[in-house]
Amino acid sequence: MNAESALKAVQEEVCACRKCPRLVKYREKVAKEKRRAFREWTYWGRGVPGFGDPHAHLFILGLAPAAHGGNRTGRVFTGDRSGDFLYQALHKAGFANQPNSLDRDDGLRLQDTYIAAAVRCAPPANKPLPGEILHCRGYLERELEILQPRAVLALGKIAWDAYLEILKQHGQIASRAAYRFSHGAECTFARDLPRLFGVYHPSQQNTQTGRVTQAMYSRVLKRIRGFLSQA
Repeated sequence: MNAESALKAVQEEVCACRKCPRLVKYREKVAKEKRRAFREWTYWGRGVPGFGDPHAHLFILGLAPAAHGGNRTGRVFTGDRSGDFLYQALHKAGFANQPNSLDRDDGLRLQDTYIAAAVRCAPPANKPLPGEILHCRGYLERELEILQPRAVLALGKIAWDAYLEILKQHGQIASRAAYRFSHGAECTFARDLPRLFGVYHPSQQNTQTGRVTQAMYSRVLKRIRGFLSQA
């Protein structure tokens, strides 16, 4: 099975997943009640699969779909303010063909990049439980195995820890404690594992307060681009 077919199989499983009763109840409730601004939409209301280039060297890992973003549109970081910020930065850095993402059919293409979330369903208050992160770990592990990326960019500490926990469970690191998250953090590992980069999550709480800016993202993405360009 080639990478595209293997990723499609994972994506289909994510869409059909009902492992977490709390998340299933919440995502379907939101999809039924909707937000007034999107009352004409047919909400996705299912697990939101990863998206991007099946031959990507950069894997971007977020937290979870937004209730009225990915849970509405069916595509990760699509239809919300976080996605607006992220895709603008990716476009500037040459990782996306356009700076915005409105719906699944808007023509967005990622270039050498694949994006997924640590949790594939929208969680209440954007706070997944540890067991819910664990239930989704298998999807992330399979995507990483298929893609074999050279770099992983974690959007926020939860995504950072989710990735490190995979390395720990596979015996590739002894502990997460030695790898501290911060904006601009960069970690290298043995055994030809991907290089890990970290940035603050592009949430409205961070972007509207100036805790994270486009310039801050640009600097990290430029470093990633430089790393990927190395032979």
